[in-house]
Amino acid sequence: MTAASTPKTVPCPTCGKPVEWSRSQRWKPFCSERCKLIDLGAWIDEQHRIPGDETNAPDEDIRD
Repeated sequence: MTAASTPKTVPCPTCGKPVEWSRSQRWKPFCSERCKLIDLGAWIDEQHRIPGDETNAPDEDIRD
């Protein structure tokens, strides 16, 4: 096989298993729906965060 025909693989962000980067891979970059949902749960539980300064959000909706 040549480099052009060799499918690229990336590690699953959750478990590290190699994942083929192709249109047929339904859950990319994850290897499975399970790993995708584990990652989503980590975001919901605030285990993952985007770096930056914390802001003070208002307690109530502000309406003009």
